[in-house]
This record gives sequence, C-alpha cells and structure tokens, in this order.
Amino acid sequence: MIIAITNQKGGVGKTTTAINLAAALATKGFRTLLIDVDPQANSSMSFLDVHGLQGSMYEVLTQEDVSLNDIIHEAPKVPHLYVGPSGISLAKIEAKLLGELDSHFKLKDEIDRIHDQFDYIIIDTPPTLGIITVNALVAATHILIPIQSSYFALEGTDDLLETIDKIKVRANPDLQILGVVITLYDKRTILSRDIRQEIGEVFGDKLFETRISKSVRLEESPAYKESIFSFAPRSSGAYEYYKLSEEVLARV
Repeated sequence: MIIAITNQKGGVGKTTTAINLAAALATKGFRTLLIDVDPQANSSMSFLDVHGLQGSMYEVLTQEDVSLNDIIHEAPKVPHLYVGPSGISLAKIEAKLLGELDSHFKLKDEIDRIHDQFDYIIIDTPPTLGIITVNALVAATHILIPIQSSYFALEGTDDLLETIDKIKVRANPDLQILGVVITLYDKRTILSRDIRQEIGEVFGDKLFETRISKSVRLEESPAYKESIFSFAPRSSGAYEYYKLSEEVLARV
C-alpha cells in the first residue's frame, strides 16, 4: 500500500501525521518506507541528520542513474522504518521537469522498482498542488487527508478533490481516498465539535474516528529524532496515532 499524506494547506499536521503513522506501522513490524518529497524536509529531519546525507529525492526524480535504493536510509531509532530524504533542492524541481512528457510519472516509476521491498510506503507531500504533489498522487494507491480543526478547515478542499478526480480519470484510475483525519483538535471547544460535524457531513464514512489532539509532545519529538512512540509513549499523541494506525490497517 502506498499512502500519500496530502493537503495543499500548510500547518494542518501533515508531516506530524506522516512521521508518526509511518513509525506506528514500523513498530508493528511492517517494513515501512517514508518518502519525503516536501522541500522543507521536515519528515527527513525527524529521523535523520540530513546535512550529512549524499543524495535526496531530487536526484532520484531528475537523474536516471540515481534510484530510490541509492538514497534510502534506515531510521536509527525505529526498527523496520526507512526514509527517502528530501532536500531544499526539491524546491526547483518544477522548473527542472517542466515540459517533460512523463513528468507526472517520475515518482511512480521509481516506486515501482522497489515497492516489493516494503509492506507500506508513506509519502509526505508539500503544502501545494504542484508537480511534486501530483507525482505523489499518481504513485499512490491511497490518499490520507489531514484537516486542521479550525474555522477555515474545509477551505481549499474542493481544489484538492478536483485534482484527485482529474488524476483518477487517466493517470491513476485506482486511486482511493483512504480517509480524513482531524488534527490539532481541542475537544474542550464548541468550535472544534462543530467543525468535526461539518467535516463529517462532507466526507461521511471517510472521516476517521480517531482525532489528533493538540500536543506539545508531538511538536517536541522531531527535535530529538524520535517518533512520539519512543519520545513520549504514554502521551495522548502516542495513543491517538496508534489508534489511527489501527484504523488505517482496518481499511486497507
């Protein structure tokens, strides 16, 4: 299963979801690959020292002699978890791939070569609907959409769903929305409860039961190159991402 974590809005907990869902699956013993195609490289930095790395997803997507296997690294503190790191160079990939006939299939072609080595592949995408995100959607079997519990939660969702529909028409007919997870949730506020109801009305049974609460521990763990499961295993964040992983496994 290849799951793209995507939302063109920033600050919705996309990277937090990517790193902790990947870590949860790896903790269960599944060989899991986390592919970071966000130029900010936050997923990569959550597990690796990116400054000492040779090669990134930019080289994989732009150089024929560089493959995913050349740049994948095992996460030192999480057995069964591997990372395909990003780098700031990915910010210029739009210009690099512009005009190439197969530009939307670059990531899919690379994943096709190595996907049988892993049980699950998680792709962390940038907060845009540009060529990198389109590559992720073409390569994925499923999409997981994090939506922040805020007044403007559903703003821009129509654009994302329209992009998904266009990709399903030709490039990836089997692409499915795995689910929508509410992040940065505060159960104490009426607003959060109202927004949950509104998201449920739009997405129906695609909305995960698990909600990810606001958590200082979740924000702190990447600084220590750890997932929430080793950094704060008794925290609400660890419990909620474990529950989310159970829901994901039940659906796929």
